[in-house]
Amino acid sequence: MALKMRKSKVGMPVPRCAVGTCMWLLGGAWTPTLLWNLSGDARRFGELRADIPGISAKVLSGRLKDLEEKGVVIRTLMATSPPSAEYSLSVLGRELLPAINEIARIGERLKVEQESGKITIDASAAVSGAD
Repeated sequence: MALKMRKSKVGMPVPRCAVGTCMWLLGGAWTPTLLWNLSGDARRFGELRADIPGISAKVLSGRLKDLEEKGVVIRTLMATSPPSAEYSLSVLGRELLPAINEIARIGERLKVEQESGKITIDASAAVSGAD
């Protein structure tokens, strides 16, 4: 016997899913961490590698290119020898910081609850940062 389709209790459905649109910007391993590390000031590639232990050069390069194409990160070429580039957050990237800060706040609370045994988080289901 088929189950009866229930009516949604969400007030107004969001056209073209606003959450999905925002997550399109934040999706991908390391992206929130990368934005977090750019929140202080512009950083060069090598500095970001040092800031984010465990990220490979290939993944970092790919994330930076992707975020630049999406308008979240600005790449500024430096007049140095050898040439180098600095990465900083665009206006859109800065707009995302309150959401990332809130996610970090909740994550810290969850870590404390996990350490105290109040909750159990399946480590195999957690994002490891690897692609």
